[in-house]
Amino acid sequence: MKTRSRSRFRRCAALAAAALLGAAACAAQAADDAARREQRVAAQFQTLVGQSARLRAFLQQMPKGGDLHNHLVGSVYAEDYLRWADEDGYCVKLADKGLVAPPCKAGEAPARGLATRDPALYEQVVDALSMRNFVPGVGFASGHDRFFSVFGKFMPLAATRLGDTVVETLKLAAHDRVGYVEIMVNPSNAYSFAPRAAKKPWQAGDYAANYRQIEAELPKLVAEARVEFDAADAVIRERLRCGTAQADAACVVQFRYLAYVDRAMPQPFAFAEMALGYALVQADPRFVGINIVDPEDNPIALADYRAHMDMFRFFSARAPQVKKTLHAGELTMGLVPPADLGFHIRDAVIAGALRIGHGVDIAYEADAPKLLAAMARDRIAVEINLTSNDVILGVKGRDHPLPLYLAAGVPVVLSTDDEGVSRSDMTWEYIRAAQEQGLDYPTLKQIARNGLSYAFIAGDSLWQADGRTPVAACAASLAALKADAGCADWLKRSDKARLQWQHELDSASFEARVLQQRL
Repeated sequence: MKTRSRSRFRRCAALAAAALLGAAACAAQAADDAARREQRVAAQFQTLVGQSARLRAFLQQMPKGGDLHNHLVGSVYAEDYLRWADEDGYCVKLADKGLVAPPCKAGEAPARGLATRDPALYEQVVDALSMRNFVPGVGFASGHDRFFSVFGKFMPLAATRLGDTVVETLKLAAHDRVGYVEIMVNPSNAYSFAPRAAKKPWQAGDYAANYRQIEAELPKLVAEARVEFDAADAVIRERLRCGTAQADAACVVQFRYLAYVDRAMPQPFAFAEMALGYALVQADPRFVGINIVDPEDNPIALADYRAHMDMFRFFSARAPQVKKTLHAGELTMGLVPPADLGFHIRDAVIAGALRIGHGVDIAYEADAPKLLAAMARDRIAVEINLTSNDVILGVKGRDHPLPLYLAAGVPVVLSTDDEGVSRSDMTWEYIRAAQEQGLDYPTLKQIARNGLSYAFIAGDSLWQADGRTPVAACAASLAALKADAGCADWLKRSDKARLQWQHELDSASFEARVLQQRL
């Protein structure tokens, strides 16, 4: 395969040099070769879909673009938290198996040496910090309740390990051939600032007045946050040995941060987090956007949903350059009254969300076809989290709206959400998409491409608005997989385009390898 491609390219180049064949014809030949290569890979993919082990081997190698919906603390596996608890002398609460700082008190066991000293308790803690071995009705009535119960059990430790949690997230991404991750995380001072701000007089709906009460604190908070993330950067480089001959594969995974707002907290608390998040995105290029998190069915989250969207509009009017991706529609029939299923995604779109997280209840939205058409027209992507939607909401297989989004032409990306808690990874999301949703290889390939096209990383895209047509400056270069002067200049000016270019090279290399292997 490689020999024939190289020979054809050399032959084409020679003909062009002899003025017998133009550059456009060479590019057309290269594009035709790429299309035939993709068709052959797609045919091989179809033979693997019913064979999980062979499908895993195939998809494990496949470049998967970006993971745009990744909660940092939920991305870490329980075993890593227990390893750090061992190193730091933390304690295990015997009642609920949560991790707490030393010294250990009555009803607590030392985490140090736990794996060898008490393997049974160690395994119980792994279960308690994740969805492993969850049985509905045993301890928790639902996967939803079990899932959201685990975060408080490792948060005391996770808060002290910012750099290490990023390291583990990047290692998982590299293993899954994910080239870029947007990580949801807040600076630690958000959790002292927001409660303090919540004690100030609150004027419902008068966001300008509320903002004036906290505005003066923001520069100092941002400066503190930048120092905290500088320290985390140093830990990441050290742990991964980036820039050395022994550099970990995770060093090549690029990442940025998304600040977030806790929707299950009182309005003044959420407003303060939002103010800090907007300020941080404007001041620190490592933060590229803002989100809103916590269970969408929480009573406070439901009652304040429209107020939260009004807050986003207030801050976006002040700083329109700050990009938003909003959790919306992570709901299903029976979890909340029908009235709460009919407007969350629409209101998030109206509030200016460029991406929607989950979007599970789209079919329940008032005039869903019109909303879908608007999302397709405006290229508002949906972050699909198949495993998360299954374990939290029980929505999977034919009940999942992924085919509805695809049929409507809405851009889709696959994401991990909380892969450590869910005991999954990005490759598993692609497997589920193939086996449960019937997605073929070209569709998965486009979804992987979307993971970079709809990322908030800086710079112009390599693709036009449809996400499929190359920009004019790089159309011929993409066909030939060799950047000419014009395309090289485009890539030099855009972080996003460089990531996309590397992804296309990696995808072509992957397809060539697949056609040489026998899976």
